[in-house]
Amino acid sequence: MLAQPPQNLIAQSQSGTGKTAAFSLAMLSHVNPENHWTQCLCIAPTYELALQIGQVMEQMGKFCPEVTLTYAVRGNRMERGVRLQQQVVIGTPGTLLDWCSKYRIIDPKLISMFVLDEADVMIATQGHRDQSIRIHRLLPKECQMLLFSATFEDSVWGFAEKVVPDPNIIRLRREEETLDTIKQFYILCSEEEEKFSALCDLYGGLTVAQAMIFCRTRNTASWLAGRLTEEGHQVALLSGELTVEQRADVIQRFRTGKEKVLVTTNVCSRGIDVEQVTLVVNFDLPVDMEGNADNETYLHRIGRTGRFGRRGFAVNMVDSDHSMELIRQIERHFNRSISRLDPGSLQEMERLIS
Repeated sequence: MLAQPPQNLIAQSQSGTGKTAAFSLAMLSHVNPENHWTQCLCIAPTYELALQIGQVMEQMGKFCPEVTLTYAVRGNRMERGVRLQQQVVIGTPGTLLDWCSKYRIIDPKLISMFVLDEADVMIATQGHRDQSIRIHRLLPKECQMLLFSATFEDSVWGFAEKVVPDPNIIRLRREEETLDTIKQFYILCSEEEEKFSALCDLYGGLTVAQAMIFCRTRNTASWLAGRLTEEGHQVALLSGELTVEQRADVIQRFRTGKEKVLVTTNVCSRGIDVEQVTLVVNFDLPVDMEGNADNETYLHRIGRTGRFGRRGFAVNMVDSDHSMELIRQIERHFNRSISRLDPGSLQEMERLIS
């Protein structure tokens, strides 16, 4: 990333191993602070992830006060035609594209480093994919291209290699993708109510700093958050219908420990980094359009725990033959076994989890 002349990179790395730090340092090293125009663009799939990357950069750039950054995200209004002076811009694809082409506040021909984080999401999401391609086309040929992600399906690799000419490539073997610091379990339940009581047993029997619980639908998430609150837990609820500001506020409250449990839909499976999360629960297992296990989303979800080599636990609720088959598919995909856990037996839980 620091080579001169610049080299392009496609890199796969597990969650929580420091890829944000790597490309943040690369951008800070790359900027010429004497030039007051945008030189580095970083695209992230969500508002939350863009803010988180920016926070990492701001901390790392404390000793480079002359390097400035801004966020190209919904709600950050800029005056048309007045060129930005910040050297680094981090944002989501739609807003960044508008700033480069419609509002002309960034001159894409002056960009010398382009970073795509969570590249698999960008490329697999139709709207983001098209917007990312359009931004990429505006950039000069000599612009350094860096693509990062925790997971890359084969179709995404094909696309990435088209977008990034002559890249250095770092790939993981599939069994290296699941993080060794995360112990994975499943609990057999018969229906929603039993899943809820198993969750309460689990939470009561473990020493948990903070937990994230993933649900398939907004309705399940809000029902579960309500039930947990009735049981006396401090619970935050995050789902797609919240405004950008509300979502940022919920994540900030969870990050500072005001709430110990975050119940969420898939909004939060990628990139949100809270060090104290020791337990991730899949209240509903993630599935793709065909009803098969969504292995990428599973990996991103469980990657919210076990950050930076710390120990973490992932527990999957199994309430049907179909969800048991999903567990088997995940085991085959990652070549890892997932053990059964009986939340009613505290001794067994302590033995398996210690």
